[in-house]
Amino acid sequence: MNIKEKFIVGIITVLTFLLCYITSLTPNQTDTYQKVYQVYLDGKKLGLIYNKEELLALIDEKQQDIKSTYQVDEVYPPNGFEIKEYVTHNETISSASDIYSKIENVSDFTLNGYIITITKPANENEKEKKTEIQVLDEQVFKDALEMVVTTFVDEKDYQNYINNTQEEIKDVGRIINHMYFEEDVSIRESYVSVDKKIFIDKNELSKYLLYGTTEQQAKYIVKQGDTLATIAQESKLNVRELLIANPKLRGENTILNIGERLNNDIINPIMTLVEEVKVTEDVEIPFEKKTETDDNMKVGESKVTQVGVTGLARTTQAMRIINGENSQETNLISSVTLREKVDEITTNGPKASGNLGHYVDNGQKWAWPTNQPYYITTYFEYRWGSHHDAIDISMTGFGSPIYAAADGVVVDANDGCPNNGWYGSTCGMSYGNYLIINHGDNYYAIYGHLTNSLNVHEGDKVKRGQVIAYMGNSGSSTGTHLHFGMFEGYPHRGGKPFDPMELYK
Repeated sequence: MNIKEKFIVGIITVLTFLLCYITSLTPNQTDTYQKVYQVYLDGKKLGLIYNKEELLALIDEKQQDIKSTYQVDEVYPPNGFEIKEYVTHNETISSASDIYSKIENVSDFTLNGYIITITKPANENEKEKKTEIQVLDEQVFKDALEMVVTTFVDEKDYQNYINNTQEEIKDVGRIINHMYFEEDVSIRESYVSVDKKIFIDKNELSKYLLYGTTEQQAKYIVKQGDTLATIAQESKLNVRELLIANPKLRGENTILNIGERLNNDIINPIMTLVEEVKVTEDVEIPFEKKTETDDNMKVGESKVTQVGVTGLARTTQAMRIINGENSQETNLISSVTLREKVDEITTNGPKASGNLGHYVDNGQKWAWPTNQPYYITTYFEYRWGSHHDAIDISMTGFGSPIYAAADGVVVDANDGCPNNGWYGSTCGMSYGNYLIINHGDNYYAIYGHLTNSLNVHEGDKVKRGQVIAYMGNSGSSTGTHLHFGMFEGYPHRGGKPFDPMELYK
């Protein structure tokens, strides 16, 4: 075979090989490419199907219980479900029913709804906190939020505020300047999973927003002789808190029925409602009781020579109300004297001597510890489950003088805290800068949240009415005020707290 013939044979061989190879790549009737759908759940393959619409319809059709429970017309695949178009040949194709069974066994289905995210900002004591709530209709959340507001705020006052129909204060009264929630709220439409709580009732959601749980609240059954005050005391609440927990009660004078069931759980609101209000009211200014000596009178003789008259001042103050409770600070805007106080003067004869007895001071024994006028933001009462063993006095301003309520000796003093504290601070046993004074007869007083400029220190003797310190905002505090607590016995060493207002009756 010559070279030319060899060349021709080689070309024929190559062409024959290429033809056979191409023929092997051509699909035949039993081995063809086809378009199918790959089903994924959370990134994992569940299988291939011919018709994705058939699977979606099957998911919707099979969930009649979910439709009935939530009163919806359509049910959707779980979150993490995905279908992608796929081209293949000679692979196993599953039925829609097989894929549905796999999905049903590993995950829960979804409904078209909304996810509400409530973000509580971080502070000195807590990190940022997020709470997610699922609803089918965002109006349910808005209605529940309004129910929360009217739990803390009188409904008429609320309507006047949002409608801008509040009447200006003429003599006395109050208006809401501003109202807001401290938390950030975002609402986004999404597929919500039925394996999580979905709120469809505004009443249930409002209770969750108030109590932080969907568990049943504790109940108190009214019995004969009960009053709101006795029920609140037994439940470790104050009356205001009991009214907040039971919006159907219209006020402190509500008539209770024997057998009536009242909520007496401590609320734990997920959101923080802040009211900034202006309050104008008439406050009494107590008169002082003073004594004078008249040597022309008989020894031991005593008579009132000037009758005391209580003064009256009209004060306007700005204050914040947080979830229905007064904050610890109020700021005085103005004060107008309507009636000057007149001090009571008692004139006594000369002091007795020898065995003729001893001098009795008929004046007021206990001095008020702050300037006047003042405002008591918290009384000696339960406050969200713990007892407030003092009264909080405010409105006289940061740095205003604090007076000794009676003669005594300073037994403990702390001036090592910053002048401005925060709620939850443990500095100075949470009192911040403080004084503890033994006022005699086993009476001890705590003067708390002072500035760090104390006028007296441990071991010093003090006189009634002496300036001992200045009002501050130190320790666990939400604003400038004086924490004034009275004890029979040494505080926190077996001493028993009692209401300081008992001293001034």
